[in-house]
Amino acid sequence: MKRTENQEPDYGNWVPAAMMKTLAALTVGLLTAELLFLFFLKNVILSVIGGIFLIATVLFTSYMWRCRVIFDFSSGGLMGEIHQHLIDHLDWNGKGTLLDIGCGAGALTIRCACRFPDAKITGMDYWSTEWSYAKEQCERNARLEHVADRLTFCKGDAAALEFPDESFDATVSNFVFHEVRTQPDKRQVVREALRVVKQGGAFAFQDLFSQEKLYGDMTEFIEELRQEGIGEIHYIPFVNAHVP
Repeated sequence: MKRTENQEPDYGNWVPAAMMKTLAALTVGLLTAELLFLFFLKNVILSVIGGIFLIATVLFTSYMWRCRVIFDFSSGGLMGEIHQHLIDHLDWNGKGTLLDIGCGAGALTIRCACRFPDAKITGMDYWSTEWSYAKEQCERNARLEHVADRLTFCKGDAAALEFPDESFDATVSNFVFHEVRTQPDKRQVVREALRVVKQGGAFAFQDLFSQEKLYGDMTEFIEELRQEGIGEIHYIPFVNAHVP
C-alpha cells in the first residue's frame, strides 16, 4: 500500500528549515542593500563591502542547502546511513528494553524498533524549539511506521536522566552529547548514559569524541571507564568509520 503525501513520516533534518529561511531572508536583505548602494546611493565603498557580504552569504547558504539535501532521509539519505552505522555497532540480541537518548523526531528510535522487533523502546529528548522536533511528531512517525505499540517517548535531560541505575538492556545515542547545555563536562554526559545500562547490557554512542576540547584524550577516558566498571568498551574514531 502506497502512502499518500500527508501520510509520510517527518524525521526532520540536521539542517533545520528555520535556518534555511533565515539564510534566505538574509540573502534577500543583502541583495536589496547592494542594489541600493549601487544604483541609488552610488557609493563604491559600501557597494564593495556589501558585495563581499552578499557573496559570502550566498556561498554559505548554498553549502548549507547542499548539506540539507545530503542529510535528508528521502533524498541524500546520509542521516539514515549514520543511524544504521550506529545500530550495526550495537552488539545486542534485541531482547528487553532500549533507550534512545536525544531521539529528536524518532528516526533512530524507530529504526531500532524495526531492527529489534522483540524490544520495548523508549525515546527521550529535550525537544527544544531550536531543532523543530516534538514528542507528537515522534508518536505520529511511530504510528505511520507501525511500531507505536512498542515505543514510548518522554521529555528529559541527557545530563540527568530520570531513570534508576541499570534500567535498560541497551542504550543508544547519536550526536547528542555535545549539544547538552546543562552539563559542560561532556564526559559526565557519557557517564550518565552508561549509568542506566544494566550489567551485561549493550550501548552504542556516536558523538564528536575526536574533539579534545569536548572529551580530552579518548584513550585516557576509555581507560577511566574500564576502571569504573565498564567491562567492554571500544572507541572507533569517526575518521576511520565507513560512513559514505
